[in-house]
Amino acid sequence: MTEFFYEDLLPLGEDTTTYRLITTEGVQTVEGPDGVPYLKIAPEALQTLAREAYHDISYFLRTEHLEQLAKILEDPEASANDRFVALDLLKNANVASAGVLPMCQDTGTAIIKGERGQRIITEGNDERALSRGVYDAYTELNLRYSQNAPLTMYDEKNTGCNLPAQVELYADTHRGHECDYHFLFMAKGGGSANKSYLYQMTKAILDPEHMMQFLEEKIRSLGTAACPPYHLAIVIGGTSAEYCLKTAKYASAHYLDSLPTHGSECGNGFRDVEMEKAVFELTQQMGIGAQFGGKYFCHDVRVIRLPRHGASLPVAIAVSCSADRQAKAKITPEGVFLEQLDFNPGRFLPATTDEELGSDGEGAIHVDLNRPMAEVLAQLSQYPVKTRLALSGTMIVARDIAHAKIRERLDNGEPMPQYMLDHPVYYAGPAKTPEGMPSGSFGPTTAGRMDSYVDRFQSLGGSMIMVAKGNRSDQVTQACHKHGGFYLGSIGGPAAELAAHCIKKVELLEYPELGMEAVWKIEVEDFPAFIVVDDKGNDFFAGTQEVTLTIGKRPGL
Repeated sequence: MTEFFYEDLLPLGEDTTTYRLITTEGVQTVEGPDGVPYLKIAPEALQTLAREAYHDISYFLRTEHLEQLAKILEDPEASANDRFVALDLLKNANVASAGVLPMCQDTGTAIIKGERGQRIITEGNDERALSRGVYDAYTELNLRYSQNAPLTMYDEKNTGCNLPAQVELYADTHRGHECDYHFLFMAKGGGSANKSYLYQMTKAILDPEHMMQFLEEKIRSLGTAACPPYHLAIVIGGTSAEYCLKTAKYASAHYLDSLPTHGSECGNGFRDVEMEKAVFELTQQMGIGAQFGGKYFCHDVRVIRLPRHGASLPVAIAVSCSADRQAKAKITPEGVFLEQLDFNPGRFLPATTDEELGSDGEGAIHVDLNRPMAEVLAQLSQYPVKTRLALSGTMIVARDIAHAKIRERLDNGEPMPQYMLDHPVYYAGPAKTPEGMPSGSFGPTTAGRMDSYVDRFQSLGGSMIMVAKGNRSDQVTQACHKHGGFYLGSIGGPAAELAAHCIKKVELLEYPELGMEAVWKIEVEDFPAFIVVDDKGNDFFAGTQEVTLTIGKRPGL
């Protein structure tokens, strides 16, 4: 019989994170039974930490992430589109670092993981104090409210403050952590959260050939809707499906980087660094690139192997997007500390001009949207997919709920709204507008959620030009071919840059009660986009879904 053993399922190594002191107020060491020290933390300290965390991760990134973007500009193998996207994301980081426009319009669901030492004393409900800090950040800053409360199975109402937060607190029983309270703060936007996948597989894929075949297919299916370049995480195994998926989420945030790099008979999880290299090379060969073709679909890859039940093999895939929003934190006897993010991203901006980074070595095609729709369509029809455009003029903004409202009108025998006939439709929802500015952060949302509306709307003359992010289904390609429409892909990620330099005016048009999901009219200047689906049945992303690597030629294996 095997003797008893114990090892943490995820045995993390030393924390090498650089922290900055937020405050020493609300934290004191008190004497407990037998003279043992305890750490007493006031609710205000938790509230302050959460508020500061969601401020920082909304406006700043880690230095490592910025360095990875700068590396794309220096890589001679990167495509022109890779470099164009990377430069725009660096510009976006620089605009956001002023602390006014958040880096992404989808300021996300607030997710907090806490691990509380055994000698921590707090008053009342820690989750409440942390949630109050989330409330403070989202209501005081120029952030967007994205949380919908279910009133019935089918009726919802925006909560108007971005609560509830997802707060999960655990006991930390490790020796030496008795008076420590550790945290991970994340802001998970819908785009990247929607690209978390769980697959229930079997041992049949546990060999290099079949594993890489499986992973290639699933990675290609991620598409670009969640704003690459990605931090990609893959977890193979797990004591339960939910544990597998949660581990992938933490891995995508680089929270599990200090795991051991080998397994043992004790069943601990570990990082497979060789497979990380192999999968990373695979992503560079797929051709998807940083949204519009090229090499940089991913910045990096994490692969974690977990123990499993003999009859189960869960596999989870998750990403952190170009708005790589997370930070560690801790409260110790010395005070309240938050991970030091990079406050000076401007130093990563190169001297390279936009013209030198044009699509295929050429500048963008300028498109005047303030013309009859037929004239704009005729101009777009002259160019192939992947052509870079600079749009100027009027666009209508409408996303999920607005599309549903318009469909209800059509179902009731009403005509297509004139604004949908006259102008391109931009799938987006703005963050709050800062005082004195024309727009809040206002990047594109995921196009695929509107796919089911396209054929009907185009048959009535609406949605003839659509602007959003990510790949689309075949039904959109067929609709554009049949009705003469276009889908233009905008860069996913640079919401602050778009607000600061491209969006000149925002006007509420219809459905004010929907908040950020209302219909808006905006005026844009040199708004960047690429032709993704044209009127001839071509779809840039169609070829990227084919598994092309042959068995025996997989990188790194």
